[in-house]
Amino acid sequence: MNLSVSGLSATRSGRTILHPTSLDIAQCEYIALVGASGSGKSTLGHVLIDNLRSRGLRVAHVPQCPEEALDPLRSMRFHWHETERALGFDPGSTDKKTLFTALKIQDGDLQKRPWAWSRGMQQRFVIAMALISAPDLIVLDEPTSALDPIIAAATMDLLGQYRKGHDTAMILITHDLGLAARHASTLIVMHNGRIVEKASTVEVLKHPQTDAAKSLVAHRIWAAMPC
Repeated sequence: MNLSVSGLSATRSGRTILHPTSLDIAQCEYIALVGASGSGKSTLGHVLIDNLRSRGLRVAHVPQCPEEALDPLRSMRFHWHETERALGFDPGSTDKKTLFTALKIQDGDLQKRPWAWSRGMQQRFVIAMALISAPDLIVLDEPTSALDPIIAAATMDLLGQYRKGHDTAMILITHDLGLAARHASTLIVMHNGRIVEKASTVEVLKHPQTDAAKSLVAHRIWAAMPC
């Protein structure tokens, strides 16, 4: 299913932080939304999620830190069952085994609370919760910024492997151009609340057209990062 939105915008304290924006997302497309801090990446992600959900589309969100999604006083099993209920499934009825195996958290003890799991396993658990309903789109907002580079790379690789054979499109919001270059087929560059460039990842990296894209690509350290 191709997804299209138009006229997305946002203001804060009377100031426009996202100018009217249109976006087309192809089925199974993997987009990286990049730009400097304050460019509007996360704002676009949140507004996009709200718009698509209001139209009845299945859109999942993975926040920057697992702490945003997990209550330290509740067991992992509680979180899983609550997510199932919220999505309209009977607790225990979803294919947890396949998701956990794909993301390599099948050995995690669901009786334990989040702090008893490693940070990488926590984030993979949050990703698994996001995939329960086989969403049309999953939006990951800086999902690896709190992880070390090796675990971050492994997590994104596992998610990419799971997506093979599924129809889920993905938007990765990140300031890490190395991560975007490795995983995304399309790059969207934002600057001052606007999309200033959209093209294939290879095209943007080799022939950036705008000052914002040229500035990102000019910092060549991204090319050597393990992500």
